[in-house]
Amino acid sequence: MTLTPFILLIIVPLLVGLWAQMKVKSAYNRYVQVASRGGITGREAAQAVMRSAGIDDVEIVECHGTLTDHYDPTHKRLALSRDNYRGSSLAALGVSAHEAGHAIQHKQQYAPLNLRMALVPITGFASQLLPIVMFGGFFFGGFGPVLLNLGILIYLVLTVFQLVTLPVEFDASKRAKAQLVGLGIVERDEMNGVTKTLDAAAYTYVAAFVSSLGWLLYLLAARR
Repeated sequence: MTLTPFILLIIVPLLVGLWAQMKVKSAYNRYVQVASRGGITGREAAQAVMRSAGIDDVEIVECHGTLTDHYDPTHKRLALSRDNYRGSSLAALGVSAHEAGHAIQHKQQYAPLNLRMALVPITGFASQLLPIVMFGGFFFGGFGPVLLNLGILIYLVLTVFQLVTLPVEFDASKRAKAQLVGLGIVERDEMNGVTKTLDAAAYTYVAAFVSSLGWLLYLLAARR
């Protein structure tokens, strides 16, 4: 294969991914410094959003790290990083409400979320195999038929998972924005900071999908 497919399918998505990571960090670092007028914390915002949807059985906990926030549907646990759990910034409120949006999806049996949950076991297994395949291919000077087919299968799983993740994340952000304004947690003129934070985070999911798709197409081209 020529160098062009590698640049287009691997290098370009890699650069897009790096740009997306820089974008979300920049937006978050900016708006985590902007306090909301209401002064409500991220934990309180998440609790209010879930309560408005009739959810009272989800535990909200503080977790380590930055932007490590997530909703665990298996244990019905919403984990918020320290700055978002305790903080009252526009970024904290946006991220917290976004994760609460996942809890609402779970209660309402949102189809894309259910599909993503079903794909988690096989995606985790594929992710564990990926380093073996990649290092094996580089170590032996190229991908043999077995490694190549296995790599294609792995990236097919990862690409489908990332594709399903997109509507899940976009919908959670949409719910978050509507709830923050509807419940009076954030005033309309403050929503610019929330929107920019959540939109920047969305770029990372798009970049992850593009990267997986790029590798899948590259390996398929190599197989041909």
